[in-house]
Amino acid sequence: MKVGLEKLESHKGVAVRALLDSGVTGLFMDTTFAKEKGFKMERMRKPLMVKNVDETINVGGAIMHQVECNMFFKGHVERVRMDVCNLGKTEVILGMPWLATHNPEIDWEKGEVKMTRCPPICGKKKPEEKREVKRVEKDEDEEVLRKLVPKKFWKWRKVFRKRKSERMLV
Repeated sequence: MKVGLEKLESHKGVAVRALLDSGVTGLFMDTTFAKEKGFKMERMRKPLMVKNVDETINVGGAIMHQVECNMFFKGHVERVRMDVCNLGKTEVILGMPWLATHNPEIDWEKGEVKMTRCPPICGKKKPEEKREVKRVEKDEDEEVLRKLVPKKFWKWRKVFRKRKSERMLV
């Protein structure tokens, strides 16, 4: 899937094809890609040994660095921390921790990924709720006003009354 990655320091974005892999235990960015695109690589306190799918040690050796960036995908935005290692031709891998957190709807036949079940922490923009605005005809009808005006706006209920709502500001 195509995602946007934003560098935290410069706020410059990079488009990348990310591989979704439920057999991977983290989020990863390729070393060469990170260097070429100018991502700030932070040295880890302890190196992390990494094995390939076939149980062999990765030719790039232990993971020594991480990259922190913002990731964007179809209205979804989040701050991610990726381990940097040799991924060959793959630039970014989003593994099981990411998949479990977001639980995306994946249509394998169409190659579509939908972020419909994200937790609130993700920053996924939800469609705004549409509300109908009505005017109260009688100033005295406080009960009707309270039904039509959401509670958070009650302290300004005078402006919803007929006289005030018909007044044109100049």
